[in-house]
Amino acid sequence: MQRLQDILESGDGLFEGFFEWLEGQYDPESGGFYYARSSRNSPRLTPDIESTAQALGIIERCGLAAGLTEEVKGRMIRFFQSKQDPVTGYFYDANPDMRRDEVMVGRALGYSAGSLRKLGAAPLYPLPGAGGSEEAAPDYCRSPAAYHDWLRSISLVNSWRGCDRLCNSAPYLVQMPMEKRETYLQVALSYFAEIQDPDTGLWGEGAPYVRISGTFKLLTFYNRFGIPLPRVPEIYRSLLQILRTERAEDMCYIRNPISLLSSMNMDIAEDEMVEIAEITLWNMARLKRADGGFSRELHRSPPAPNVAQVKPGESYPDMPPPVPLGRGEVEGDMNAGTQAILIRYTLRELSGLPASGLQAANFSPRLRQIAADE
Repeated sequence: MQRLQDILESGDGLFEGFFEWLEGQYDPESGGFYYARSSRNSPRLTPDIESTAQALGIIERCGLAAGLTEEVKGRMIRFFQSKQDPVTGYFYDANPDMRRDEVMVGRALGYSAGSLRKLGAAPLYPLPGAGGSEEAAPDYCRSPAAYHDWLRSISLVNSWRGCDRLCNSAPYLVQMPMEKRETYLQVALSYFAEIQDPDTGLWGEGAPYVRISGTFKLLTFYNRFGIPLPRVPEIYRSLLQILRTERAEDMCYIRNPISLLSSMNMDIAEDEMVEIAEITLWNMARLKRADGGFSRELHRSPPAPNVAQVKPGESYPDMPPPVPLGRGEVEGDMNAGTQAILIRYTLRELSGLPASGLQAANFSPRLRQIAADE
């Protein structure tokens, strides 16, 4: 156990400068956060919903939320509320192409509603599928039969993208009355059981890390409704094999296996946990940037993370248009930063070690002063 503790404590050095980087993404005028430093330098890019929600998640996970002033919280509340469309109840960024990406729209809905809840506030208008805005919900919410057909229409040629689309239905099911939701939920679970690989425990097609990432996406669906992940032993064997043999070139490929492990509720042998921690932190170190943040990809931060699931040489039908959040430079980005923080805390949890907040290790406390400095 001492060796594992030493590995994780050494890994905390990767976060040197991270909170200064995070502070630099804050925009006091809008109350939101930018995706990357290059985003500030482009007149066409603004703070966005995902980056702001992810920044709030980092602040909360690291025990810094109590230090945010009422003024800053009020600005963040107004940021999210200002993004909601009063007619449909959805939350949209300024780029009109965002509305053409069903996954991005669904994520913005979940991120915005969840962030407002954390901040002690609520949406200004009813959410899609609730309180009189049911006409704004997707067509597959019309009936269980329509949902059945929609699930089967989703291509899984790229497991990551396909499973992301499948689990994007969860926010709409959550808004349904309980009895109606249960019917739809059984339709989904029956289909997921039907298409899970009985040997590997994974879903869909694609490269090994793509299949692990797709499986992680479906995990979020199971977690949303408090349902245990099926075929855990098979998934664990697949996961270990992929960690040992495949090259992780995306922060998601590093985070997704750790999040899967966290939800398996299984005892991991100490020697295997040491191996998992060493591989994970080595991969993370390759994505650390000079500005203090982490890049989503090995060679850069993808300018449009909404299409970054499908890599060069891979394909997926009917991909939405890119929605740029940054300029594609070699720099830290919020998408990678939130995953790096999650990895850090989850590794400690899996190892049975105390959470031990990063700010207690003499990292920058200035985020607590974010309003006072304005």
